[in-house]
Amino acid sequence: MEKKDVLILMGSASDLPIMKKAAATFDEFGVGYDLHVLSVHRAPARAMEVAGGAREHGYRVVICGAGMAAHLAGAVAAKTTLPVIGVPIASGALAGVDALYATVQMPPGVPVATVAIGGARNAAVLAVQMLSLAEPRLAELLTGFKAKLSEEVLEVDRKVRQELGNA
Repeated sequence: MEKKDVLILMGSASDLPIMKKAAATFDEFGVGYDLHVLSVHRAPARAMEVAGGAREHGYRVVICGAGMAAHLAGAVAAKTTLPVIGVPIASGALAGVDALYATVQMPPGVPVATVAIGGARNAAVLAVQMLSLAEPRLAELLTGFKAKLSEEVLEVDRKVRQELGNA
């Protein structure tokens, strides 16, 4: 059975298009993950059961995506000692600002690392960085990833300057 280091949770199936970006990033890095839809409001017992057993099931990081009230990441962080990364999802009348505040405003002793609204890719990169502390293979892949980011922006710069006649 494949080792799965990351548990991805989302509060609703409507969060899937955003959270698929985290899954795709883990696929790029060869990091195993499981993905579940678990609402702390509509299925609290199951959500807390999964969160409470995450370490025992071999997960090392949890990513939670939720919109509106966005209590998922905070509730999970209260139930596990694993690092929890929250992804606020844009939804409802406040377009994700409410989710951002709900995710980032945690009481002392119950931290949730929080990325930008819709920032599932960054949540996954942050999780890979955490995992790389114990896995040199991931550290090496991250070095290549960062180099590729640099190459991409330098190529855009070159094209823009060439188009404007500043090359």
